[in-house]
Amino acid sequence: MEQRPLGRTGLSVSLICLGTMTWGRQNTEADGFTQMDMALDRGVNFFDTAEMYSIPAIQETYGATETIIGNWFEKTGKRDKVVLATKVVGRSKTFPYIRPHLHDGQTRLDRASITEALDNSLRRLKTDYIDLYQVHWPERPTNFFGQLRYRDRDDKGAIPLEETLGVLGDLVDAGKIRAVGLSNETAWGVMHALSLSQTKGVPRIASVQNPYNLLNRSYEVGLAEASIREECGLLAYSPTGFGTLSGKFLDGAKPDGARLTLFGQQFPRYLGDRGVEATRRYVALARDHGMDPVTMALAFINRQPFVTSTIIGARTTDQLEVALNSAGIVLPDDLVKAIDRIDDEITFPSP
Repeated sequence: MEQRPLGRTGLSVSLICLGTMTWGRQNTEADGFTQMDMALDRGVNFFDTAEMYSIPAIQETYGATETIIGNWFEKTGKRDKVVLATKVVGRSKTFPYIRPHLHDGQTRLDRASITEALDNSLRRLKTDYIDLYQVHWPERPTNFFGQLRYRDRDDKGAIPLEETLGVLGDLVDAGKIRAVGLSNETAWGVMHALSLSQTKGVPRIASVQNPYNLLNRSYEVGLAEASIREECGLLAYSPTGFGTLSGKFLDGAKPDGARLTLFGQQFPRYLGDRGVEATRRYVALARDHGMDPVTMALAFINRQPFVTSTIIGARTTDQLEVALNSAGIVLPDDLVKAIDRIDDEITFPSP
């Protein structure tokens, strides 16, 4: 498995990162153990999780995914084999069960919230340090989670990014985290964070975890250049658009047990008319080239110079096998050009 540098941290991570967000809801602990064993055996050394997982987020499964990973570490003794990433939730009133004693049940990115979140994650993960600790989404109101257009809104009262990064810097100094990353961020947010590291001495961010797939290539517009020039690469999530790019949901199909079959109303992002049309064309293109559509979708991401790692999520070991195999696939130039032609005609169908 190819290894790529995680920013300027000195850490190297596998091209494929094992995503875990369904563990504890769609997947059992035994499933998670099997996937971690399989991934590690195939050269994956990078696992990504978050305090709010499993997904869809509900109070009953808050922290369940971290607990599964921690139990695997305890059972196998392989914590030192893994570059472990997790996240602290951003500002929201959606999760009143997360730190309800702080800020009247609103999650924030201040010192008390971050410190408590990290300590609880460390406890669940049964470890004394996190390799990459990420801000799950910004404190300030901005365009993320499917919003392409920026709308200036009042951010009075928002905790400044400098303050959040300063807290994380103290936790780096305490030895609880090794590196810091952002998620669901904008080009301004990334460059502002990098500037703060130079002017204020806060930690330099190592990565940006944002959505990136054939149905949403918006990262390429401004963030890709920042990732390359600043050595702050993308950790690409939703690389198959919640599985839609497999083609399994076309023509109204609802495969048993699939995420969008179970929770499609909560995740409509990739099921709009333009997304479905683009998916149909990508699936046909892959099959015309004798390739599995998922393999093509993942191999396209893996080839990008601004990508540090592609975060894959799998419900079954068969799905995981396909994802792992994509790391060795090189797409021919004519296929890449054909992908670009579809994107030119149906741009950002599912931001």
